[in-house]
Amino acid sequence: MKRLHWYIIKTFLGPFFMTFFIVVFILLMQFLWKYVDDLVGKGLEIKVLAEMLFYASFGVLPFAFPLAMLLASIMAFGSLGENYELVAMKSSGISLISIMKPLFFIAIIVTAIAFYFSNNILPNTNLRFTTLLWSVKQQRPELVLQEGVFTNEMDGYSIRVGSKDKKTNMLRDLLIYDHTGKKTNESVTVADSGYLRITEDKKFMVLNLYNGVNYSEENPSGSARRSNQTYPYRRDKFDEQTIRVKVRNFEFSRRDEGIFRNTYRMLNIKELKFMEDSLGNDYYKRLKGFIMEMNLNPLVTQRVFNMMTTEDSLKRNIVAEPDSVFDFNQYFDKQNNWVKAEIAQAALENVRNNVQVLNMHDDQLYNRKKYLNRYSMERHRKYTLSFAVLIFFFIGAPLGAIIRKGGLGMPVVVSILLFIAYYIISMTGEKSAREDVWDMFAGMWFSSFVFLPVGIWLSYKAARDAALMNAETYTRILGKLGIEKLFDKLIKKR
Repeated sequence: MKRLHWYIIKTFLGPFFMTFFIVVFILLMQFLWKYVDDLVGKGLEIKVLAEMLFYASFGVLPFAFPLAMLLASIMAFGSLGENYELVAMKSSGISLISIMKPLFFIAIIVTAIAFYFSNNILPNTNLRFTTLLWSVKQQRPELVLQEGVFTNEMDGYSIRVGSKDKKTNMLRDLLIYDHTGKKTNESVTVADSGYLRITEDKKFMVLNLYNGVNYSEENPSGSARRSNQTYPYRRDKFDEQTIRVKVRNFEFSRRDEGIFRNTYRMLNIKELKFMEDSLGNDYYKRLKGFIMEMNLNPLVTQRVFNMMTTEDSLKRNIVAEPDSVFDFNQYFDKQNNWVKAEIAQAALENVRNNVQVLNMHDDQLYNRKKYLNRYSMERHRKYTLSFAVLIFFFIGAPLGAIIRKGGLGMPVVVSILLFIAYYIISMTGEKSAREDVWDMFAGMWFSSFVFLPVGIWLSYKAARDAALMNAETYTRILGKLGIEKLFDKLIKKR
C-alpha cells in the first residue's frame, strides 16, 4: 500500500508544481497589463523592475495555491482514470477514498502553508510592494520630445522640436522659450539642430544647440513692464550653445514604508483584530453621538442610549411606562386650531432638524464602516483562500476520476470554469459583506458554503462510480420527466 501511495503522490506532485508556476506566471502577466502605464518611460533600472515583479509574484500566490490544487487534482486523477489505473485499483478492492487519502494529507499541508504564507509573509511583501509601486508612480517620466509639440518637462523651459532623427537622435528646428526668470516670452532661442541628454545621476539635463539665434528683451530699470513703454532688444547669434538645467524628481527615491504600515493588506491576523477593535470602538462612539443628536421621544432616546452603552454604570434609568396608552389622536382632536398649528409646527421643525443631522452624518458613518469592514474582510480572506485549497481538492480529485482525461486539455477548461464561478460567487459575497448587506462571516464564507457541498457530492458520486459524464444518464432523466416525449411531439408537428 505504501508503494501505491508514493506512486499517487508522485503522479500528483509533478502536475501541481507545473500548474503552480504556470498560474503564477499568468497572474503576473495580468499585473503587468494593469500597471504597464506606471512603469513605461520612467527610466527605471532592471534591479527595481525585478524587485517589483518579485514582490508582485508573492501577491498572486494566495490565488495560485487553490487554482493549482484544482488543476493538479483533475490532471492526476484524470490521468489515472484515462490509463485504467483507477479501474485496476478499484478491482483490487481499494476504494476511491483510500486512493485519495495520501493526497488529502498533501492538501492539508498545502492549506497550512498557504495560511502561514498569507498571515506571516504576505503582509511584509505587500508593504514593500505597495511602497515600491508608490515610489515608481511618483517617479517623473523621462523627457520624451514629440515632433511639433511644446514640451514643458524641462524645468523653466518650453521646447518645440520640428523633427527628430530616430537613428542619430539629432533634434532639428528647435524653438525654446526661457521662463527661468519667471517672466513671459521675453527670451526666445531658435536653433538649427541640437542634442538633449540627462546626466547619469539624473540631476541635470543638458541641451547642446548648434547654429542658432537668441532673441531677448531687456528692462534696464528693473521696474514693472508697461504696455506704453519701449525696451531694448537684443539678438545673439551662436555656433554652439549649452543649456544645463538642474531637474527634480528624475532620480528614483524610495518612500518611507511607515506611510502604509497600518493598511489592512499589510497586517497579520493579530494586528487586524487590534485595528478592528480600535476602529470599531471609534465607529460606535461616533454612531452613539449621532443617535443622541437626534430629537426623538425621550423614552426612545433613553432606550437607544442604553442599547449603545456597554457599561452598566453609564446606562440611564428608564421611567416606568404608564398603565394606560396615550392616545395622541384623541388629544389632538380636542385642541383648538392654534394649538394644533403649534404642535404641527414643532413636529415639522423636529423632523427638519433630524433630516439635517442624518444628511450630515450619513456619508461620514458609511465611509467609516466601509473602512472598518476592509480590515474584517482581510482577516476572513486569510482563512477562506487557504481553506479553498482543501475545497478544490475535494472537487478536483473526484472530478478527475469522473472525467478520466489527463493532460492540459479538458482539465484546464474545467478548472478555469470552476475557478471563475468560485471567484464570481466570492466577489458577490465580499461585496455584500463590505456594504453591510450580509453579515461579515456569511458574506466572506459564502463561496465556501457553496463549493464545499459540491465537493462532498462529487466525492460521493465518484466513489459510487456514478456516470455523471455519460450522455445516457441525462437522457434517462429527461425521459423520466417526459421532456423527451415533448420534443418528439414538437418535431412530428413540424
